[in-house]
Amino acid sequence: MKKRYLLPGLFLTMLLCGCAGKNEAEQPETKVEAEEAQETPSSEKKEDAASEAVVFEGQDLDGNTITQETCALAKLTMINVWATYCNPCLKEMPELGELAKEYEAADFQLIGVVSDVVEGQDQEATEYAASLVEETGADYPHMLLNESLYNGLLAGVSAVPTTFFLNEKGEVLDVVVGAMDKSHWKEKVDGLLEDL
Repeated sequence: MKKRYLLPGLFLTMLLCGCAGKNEAEQPETKVEAEEAQETPSSEKKEDAASEAVVFEGQDLDGNTITQETCALAKLTMINVWATYCNPCLKEMPELGELAKEYEAADFQLIGVVSDVVEGQDQEATEYAASLVEETGADYPHMLLNESLYNGLLAGVSAVPTTFFLNEKGEVLDVVVGAMDKSHWKEKVDGLLEDL
């Protein structure tokens, strides 16, 4: 039982140290761009970025179960990790909601992860997160933090927002730390879809 209460405290402490807001002119660094800076050939970059599938399971704000198998429903899955206290996260969510509606479901899907609300622990915090989703128009599934997400997909996350792009197999193709506007996200999504 202690482990359940320890989980949100550790993760929240880690994230409180790093809300990764970027101004609109500044581009966040992606995993692939960091690898390019190390002069890795582009074919090797993609092979390294897409390794083994990430395993996770959790519930969204509506109580639906989402797992890595959900990635098989679209060619590209974008998982945006955000927090209720993070202004850059909340600022980009309306445009992420618009972006989610602009693609065919078979091509692209968007899932949020509320990193500071633990699944099944605080109904008031869950309701607050749901109200933020409604206010921002981010009309896509939002998972709540749990041990599976903490130990799997979110193991290396040190700031919010952090966004993962996964292929149909649940393999991570790219990671972006920081917020971007809709046009930059669209450019990123279109580029990744072209490569699939």
